[in-house]
Amino acid sequence: MRKPRVLFPFTEAGLGHIMPMRAIAAKFEELYGDKVEIIRSEFFQETGSEELKIFEKRLCDTVVKANNNPVFGFFMTLNMDFWGPRLDSWATMKYLKLGANEAAFEYMAKLQPDLVVSTHWATNYYARHIDPMPMTAMYCPDVEMNPLFCYPCDLAMVPTKTGYEKARKKYKKRFNDDNLKLVHHVIREEAFSVPDDRGLLRKKLGIDENKFTIMLAEGGYGVGTMKEICEEILSRDLPVTLIPVCGKNEELYKEFREIKHTGKCDFRPVGYTDQIFDYIAAADIFCGKSGSIFAEVCFFGVPQIATHYATNIEKHIGEYFITNVGSAEKIFNPEKVADKIEEYLADPSKLEPYRRAAQTRLRRSGAEESARYIFDLLCLRFPELKQNK
Repeated sequence: MRKPRVLFPFTEAGLGHIMPMRAIAAKFEELYGDKVEIIRSEFFQETGSEELKIFEKRLCDTVVKANNNPVFGFFMTLNMDFWGPRLDSWATMKYLKLGANEAAFEYMAKLQPDLVVSTHWATNYYARHIDPMPMTAMYCPDVEMNPLFCYPCDLAMVPTKTGYEKARKKYKKRFNDDNLKLVHHVIREEAFSVPDDRGLLRKKLGIDENKFTIMLAEGGYGVGTMKEICEEILSRDLPVTLIPVCGKNEELYKEFREIKHTGKCDFRPVGYTDQIFDYIAAADIFCGKSGSIFAEVCFFGVPQIATHYATNIEKHIGEYFITNVGSAEKIFNPEKVADKIEEYLADPSKLEPYRRAAQTRLRRSGAEESARYIFDLLCLRFPELKQNK
């Protein structure tokens, strides 16, 4: 008799969906890998289906378009709220790319999962439409659950109290104590091994141990106001280490690399990197688009400046860290961002309230809680797993 099969299908629609999936899959395997069969699936790519490849690319293109044109982004997310979970899910999945649904249903059924774990709404939708239907669990990486994350599943998880309470209030018939759980933010396991010594990290990265350090990021696609902020700080030649992380935006990274700046500002552009946590933990402040990265920045006790909202989802994330956590402030004007940096350089004590607020969340996050809830769900169908726990 085969072990229960748990499927972790990855979806490329911004790294905010991929990174928590990696963390949950890794922790789940660590805890329960001897009891279940774990399948990590590059779902949209490995089938060879052109329809699925195009569907995933359009998810990515939508993220980029929203960042380039926030009016589109806000209109898109407002539409989600208007139509609601079922109708919005049906329309999105059916018409974003014709033929993708059929290919996805066929492939997911072929994998024969007993449980599908998702950090993106698309794969949860597919799981709910195959026969036999597997159990489904979703972790929402945002502070609030947009309607697509409120589509039926056996277990939904959200990492903020405000998100939990709003979902329970808005969808009273959909959610209850059993199928919606409040969990910690899912932080990748490798974050826990990053040294607490900022000086040591800066030495490792080859930057001045004593210079005020700014890290900037605009999500995996590097689309936002980062370029304008860097240009403003460089034009003022502020005595800082300036580290823009361009992610997958190779064009911006190349443009930054061609800047030959000499002066007090140490300009250190970075492309896509697996050292992202080192750069975050080495920084005095983070500047960038509001997103799930704010939770990881907070994990290291680093204050944030939200420089861009592309959608209502990102607005809610920014407002949460500004109002509920107190670790962030919102400044959308690049010149005013540079003004604020100058203010902190003149009086570093003004940054301390934001740093203290961020540090209250230090080491309080991780994937273990989510992994355990997912395992408890699986045990409802396979009670023998609980007996051997």
